[in-house]
Amino acid sequence: MRLLYNIGIELLTGLAWLISPFNQKVRLWTNGRKNWFEILKKKISSGERYVWIHCASLGEFEQGRPVIEALKKEKPHIKIVLTFFSPSGYEIRKNYQMADIICYLPPDTRGNAEKFIEMIDPAVVIFVKYEFWHNYLTILGKKKIPLYLISGIFNKDQNFFKWYGSFFRRILKNFSWFFVQDQQSLELLRTIGLENVTVAGDTRFDRVMQVAGSAMDIPQLERFRGNEKLFLAGSSWEKDEEIITTYINRFPDRMKWVFAPHEIDSGNIERLVKLLEVKYVKFSGFTDGDADARVLIIDNIGMLSSAYRYAHIAEIGGGFGKGIHNILEPACWGIPVIFGPINKKFREALEMIKAGGAQTFRDYRGFESIIDQWLNDEGLYKKTADAAGIFVRENTGATDRIMKGIV
Repeated sequence: MRLLYNIGIELLTGLAWLISPFNQKVRLWTNGRKNWFEILKKKISSGERYVWIHCASLGEFEQGRPVIEALKKEKPHIKIVLTFFSPSGYEIRKNYQMADIICYLPPDTRGNAEKFIEMIDPAVVIFVKYEFWHNYLTILGKKKIPLYLISGIFNKDQNFFKWYGSFFRRILKNFSWFFVQDQQSLELLRTIGLENVTVAGDTRFDRVMQVAGSAMDIPQLERFRGNEKLFLAGSSWEKDEEIITTYINRFPDRMKWVFAPHEIDSGNIERLVKLLEVKYVKFSGFTDGDADARVLIIDNIGMLSSAYRYAHIAEIGGGFGKGIHNILEPACWGIPVIFGPINKKFREALEMIKAGGAQTFRDYRGFESIIDQWLNDEGLYKKTADAAGIFVRENTGATDRIMKGIV
């Protein structure tokens, strides 16, 4: 199996180089790894103590970020090496100031893993949530370098828990400790003989509370909202928007309406605009004279998490595609959340529904029913909104539990 794994890594890496001229994301992936050894060698300082933290992509970075910042606060002398697998993480966070070195993780060949680990000589290594690279983890285990998984989550369908999974189980044995999100993960790991596990929770809850604590004021949204209630569709996709705009066109005066589309290119925004039969304004062109518009479209990146503070109800996009986006960001403000049906793989979504702070819809009739209930029944609205805020607050604290175990 080890031979097949290594051949597979070589083949996938070679394939990436072949298709990179024709795919921008793959091109970023390959270009980011060119001459990685020489570039990294110039950044490493002898005599420094490094903590290496690996994140697959942007979502995992947001989970790891509270721990990175807690480490820097408690141990300001340490240096952080932050690696990404995906361009969607690296390209957005390559200038993150709390990390001293940020780079792509070289492909998991044995030669790359040996050179990378020898060069940075990490005192501690932290992998966030998942990505179990055989060569990197095996070498770390042989060198007895403390290796932690944080915000880990496991399910019975993973190879580790299959009859043929001995190769993958051996990879896990290199971890010094697992800090997992839930009891199910702990119990699954115990079925394969791993007892070095703590249910610490999900650091994303800590992160959204941090973000809320530093949220910026957006006076344009306040002026647009006026004295009305405001509905905010965050990271919305086409199917979400078709359903929501149908409701808006039928009942435009029930609330003010804000869209923060997942894609903000001009073509996508124009497609959204064509769905509307009421006055709209783009955030980039908003003036006080546009406050009478019924719909505002946020055409920038980076404002959404702060914008939720102005909402009465939030809808989170992605539930009709690959999966919902971050539902915790609006919930931490104590507002009810609604999203599409593709949410079964998102533990926080299922648990928030169970806690009474969120609902899901499959079509226009479902959406209309939920919104009408929340608008017509103040008691039900308050109960749902309170449940959303309590759900987030009660699940914070993972960062502190992890730090106690690592430091």
